[in-house]
Amino acid sequence: MEVQFKVGYLINFTTKMVADIAMTTVRQVFFVSDGTGISAQGLGEALLTQFDELEYEQITYSFIKTVDKARETRKKIEQLRNPQGLKPIIFTTLLDPDCLNIIKEIEAFHIDVFDQFLTPLEQELGMASAHSIGRSHNVGVHSRDYTDRIEAINFSLAYDDGARHRGLEQADVILVGVSRSGKTPTSLYLAIHYGVRAANYPLIPEDFDRGVLPGDLEKYREKLFGLTIRADRLHGIRTERRPDSSYAELINCRKEIQRAEAMMRQYDIPWIETTSKSIEELSASIVQAKGLRNRHF
Repeated sequence: MEVQFKVGYLINFTTKMVADIAMTTVRQVFFVSDGTGISAQGLGEALLTQFDELEYEQITYSFIKTVDKARETRKKIEQLRNPQGLKPIIFTTLLDPDCLNIIKEIEAFHIDVFDQFLTPLEQELGMASAHSIGRSHNVGVHSRDYTDRIEAINFSLAYDDGARHRGLEQADVILVGVSRSGKTPTSLYLAIHYGVRAANYPLIPEDFDRGVLPGDLEKYREKLFGLTIRADRLHGIRTERRPDSSYAELINCRKEIQRAEAMMRQYDIPWIETTSKSIEELSASIVQAKGLRNRHF
């Protein structure tokens, strides 16, 4: 009985210990900003993704511009403490020293983005920074680059999914591929982050039957770039959209992809497989392949 008790106790103790260790591997990450939090979040996520085994939960607190908001945020973060006592990681982009000091009162691992980068830049440039809240979001608002970016977004929305034929000569790139291969999100990402006027056009069974490019695309072959996708992935995406339809059937997905890729080869259209690539990767590859790098912001 004593041996059974000890074995049972050991099993229970070990199970609890493993569970506790598993819980401690999830870190809490907070992004605290006097603006939208996009800068802090972008940098923080870029750094954290370098740690493959790290699991973390993240929360962003935006527009922390007053002492009262800072105190409220501090209280919320302290109430969300890790049950195992692990210190949270806090990325901040707060220029108001009073707000920053309140957040720094939290027992945490702090990364002050502005202090890490702005202070060394001030030393290198030999001048003081403006220390103006939200200033980074106003950069270029009245510049030509900013105007180009807005125009690119409007263009991509207007020329989504083959909505228009006239005016395609204004496109920097025209994405082609089967339905749900990632053309729309990639077009918008190119517009938002690169200022690229990206139209997109679906390749459909009728195009394959005719054996020719749809609409006026033949005239703009030098602007075309193809997106393709693995059949099983396309099947999953289409099933969520239109379950139990011939459109979503795996055999149909496979057939459409094969015929689309054949058409791309026929017209010598460069293309890329989207299944395992992020929109960021896809967009960067397209910009490089089409020689649009100079449009990057």
